Amino acid sequence: ETAIRKGINNTPNEQATQNLTELCNMVLQKVRDAHGLVTVTSGYRSPELNTAIGGSATSDHCKGCAADFEVPGMDNKELAKWIENNLTFKQLILEFYQDGVPNSGWVHCSFEEGENNNQVLRAVKEGKKTVYLKGIE
Repeated sequence: ETAIRKGINNTPNEQATQNLTELCNMVLQKVRDAHGLVTVTSGYRSPELNTAIGGSATSDHCKGCAADFEVPGMDNKELAKWIENNLTFKQLILEFYQDGVPNSGWVHCSFEEGENNNQVLRAVKEGKKTVYLKGIE
């Protein structure tokens, strides 16, 4: 939506398209097979779009290797735990989740062939700064 609103070309190149296909096959489709509908809120971001939304300069979204998503009706923390225990990934981040508020935050997961070390983090706000803590808990 931001790309459209700001007139930013957000078309992935051939490599990013290949990466998106792998991400879908290795993460998103597996989540869908296990839990049903997956709602992706952010996938590929061109560098220009990533800058416009204040994303990290090293974001895997810019390579087509990451997505932010939820499964409607499923607690985001439970979704992150399921991914941690069942899938191979580069990075899994439970972002801005509040205990006791199942729909809070979202799950970020990346997959990149040859780079998958199953890093698990939790993103929280400390003041206005985002801090990344190890683990989901």
